[in-house]
Amino acid sequence: MKSDTVAIRADGLGKSYRIGGGPRATTLAERLVNAVRHPFGRGAGEIFWALRDASFEIPRGQAVGIIGRNGAGKSTMLKLLSRITTPTTGWAELHGRVGSLIEVGTGFHPELTGRENVYLNGAILGMRRHEVTRRFDEIVDFAGIERFIDTPVKRYSSGMYMRLAFAVASSLDAEILVIDEVLAVGDLEFQRKCLGKMGEVAGAGRTVLFVSHSLHAISTLTSRTLVLDGGRIAFDGTTTDGLAFYRALQAAGADSAHAYRAPSGRSGVHLVDGRVVTSISDGQQRHGEPLAFDFTLDVPEPVSQLCFSVHVMDETDRAVCHFWIYGDGPSFRNATGRFNVRIDVPKFRLVMGRYTITVWVTDRATHNIFEHLTNLCPFEVTMDGLTRPDYEWSPDYMVYAEDYSYGVTRA
Repeated sequence: MKSDTVAIRADGLGKSYRIGGGPRATTLAERLVNAVRHPFGRGAGEIFWALRDASFEIPRGQAVGIIGRNGAGKSTMLKLLSRITTPTTGWAELHGRVGSLIEVGTGFHPELTGRENVYLNGAILGMRRHEVTRRFDEIVDFAGIERFIDTPVKRYSSGMYMRLAFAVASSLDAEILVIDEVLAVGDLEFQRKCLGKMGEVAGAGRTVLFVSHSLHAISTLTSRTLVLDGGRIAFDGTTTDGLAFYRALQAAGADSAHAYRAPSGRSGVHLVDGRVVTSISDGQQRHGEPLAFDFTLDVPEPVSQLCFSVHVMDETDRAVCHFWIYGDGPSFRNATGRFNVRIDVPKFRLVMGRYTITVWVTDRATHNIFEHLTNLCPFEVTMDGLTRPDYEWSPDYMVYAEDYSYGVTRA
């Protein structure tokens, strides 16, 4: 590929860290202590490769998604490309002004007002004062905080803070935009605005690198996808094929195709096992017929307000139905022990397609997250044998779970 058409080129890019060898000495006293403890050098430790041997080229104007499981090396790659950290091996070159939305809000000063932080953060991102002034009203309107723009940001809610930070960062005129999971900020309405803004950027012919756990966002914004696994690029191709490859990668790690069992040795509050009880056979469900979910939870320590949440996800990784069981009821208040949880849905009206479930186990009082598992228990909904629905069908009718019930018993 000609150099004048390339936005990003990487060759053998890698980043390693030493773990388990103790902290690096930063003062003379620490160096003396280390010299006494390890007269022949530092403790052995272990070399961990967060990213290894990554080579690729991205042409100007292409929107590329980067997906992978936690710890696959996604954020490390973006930090290397954004010059936030230096590579251990290999090199990368970027042609054009780079805008990074990696750690949104970095550089905000709590004592300064929103207005002052817009100018400060704009300068940190490489914008000149007249650029910030020209875009100021647009930034504030996008963030939706007009009333509080002259209030110190230390009084902002976390949502207001992040909305303003994203609005500043996304206003940067850059030929290359590097984005890391920004859809985690703000409420659902603001997330839609973020997605729309990134769509505008990609549609304007700028190069976009987009890391996200939202497969729906990846499929909407990008035409090419890199799948990282264990610090290496496992797939590089079209987004459609990339999402299929990633789902297969996720399924390969499951205990069973249609059930889940926790890895041996798992401790703490966690999901022991789970399965979807379908109406036809394992993994096959007929539209509108009964469906059930069976789970076992292990709670070895008291949790004041245990919350167990199940989300049914479609093929684009969009949540189409939610079930919550939480500690306001007698079963989960100050819960300790092992529990069986069953959710029964007499008529589960999912449209034809493939689905998985996402599970959260949290403490509503402390907001502590014990477990967050995705792509569990895949199943498929079919219309086979369906005569006439007992309700009016609509193309927008995604899902309807009628009169569901749940039970919690001690195992």
